[in-house]
Amino acid sequence: MTFEPVWGTIIAWYLFLAGLGGGAFITAAYLHLRAPYAVHLIRYGRIIGPVAVCIGLVLLIFDATAGFHNPLRFIFLLTNFGSVMTWGVVFLAAFVVVALIVLVMDLLGKGRKVPLWLDVVGAALGLCVCVYTGCLLGVAKTFPLWNNALLPVLFLVSAVSTGMAAVLLVGIFRSPKEFSSVADLKKFHFWLPVVELFLVASLLFVTASSAESAGYASVMNLLAGDCSPAFWLVFILLGLVIPTLLEWKMLFMSSKEVEESRTGHMISATSDVLVLVGGFTLRLLVLVAAMPITIVQPWM
Repeated sequence: MTFEPVWGTIIAWYLFLAGLGGGAFITAAYLHLRAPYAVHLIRYGRIIGPVAVCIGLVLLIFDATAGFHNPLRFIFLLTNFGSVMTWGVVFLAAFVVVALIVLVMDLLGKGRKVPLWLDVVGAALGLCVCVYTGCLLGVAKTFPLWNNALLPVLFLVSAVSTGMAAVLLVGIFRSPKEFSSVADLKKFHFWLPVVELFLVASLLFVTASSAESAGYASVMNLLAGDCSPAFWLVFILLGLVIPTLLEWKMLFMSSKEVEESRTGHMISATSDVLVLVGGFTLRLLVLVAAMPITIVQPWM
């Protein structure tokens, strides 16, 4: 019989912060390409990226208590390239190195631009980190909710959304003029919760339709079970629907004067905070709602 790991709140924070960090760096690289004048927003993304990922890694190491009793377990993660975890370590390490190099060049460059190709490399590694956070759960094949090809895609979209939200949220308070000037980024960010809602519905439909009863039980746990209040109220309503409505009002229904006013900025800040809450809640719910396949051991 194979026993799968059980992950809790600390791992939810790790998945959230790793995805947010990758998404923040991707946001910075996007702004470098499309809005190079937003130098402060770019810098915020370059700071948030490696810092968030490093905090997440500290939490992961703290959670891996068995590794402290046998440190070779951490080293062995670099020896099995047939393992998703090994590739995750490679992507995380490479991303942190590149992101820190970019950040140091930005902070010490005194106006000299970071090469675009280096930002592109960091963004590609950030993309891999975002996807990896979903693939990691798929290692536990006895959980139908985790072992689903849509989960890495959902986590990717959510990671980019939370990363953008973090950068824009800091920009609202630290560089409001630059925040008001990046209309394309804000419109792109507006659509991510909409895509996320579609992916969540698809993930639940596919999981519930699987041959294993554990898949249906996991979905019902989210929709009508113990996890349903957090799913409907915190994730769906606060994390997806309300931010979408608030940004719709600001981007498409309000005048430019209202959008750039302090009131408009506070509405956008509320939306970004709710996106961050929704991103963490998604990962926590995916962890706690998943039901394992029941394996019956026949009597010999």
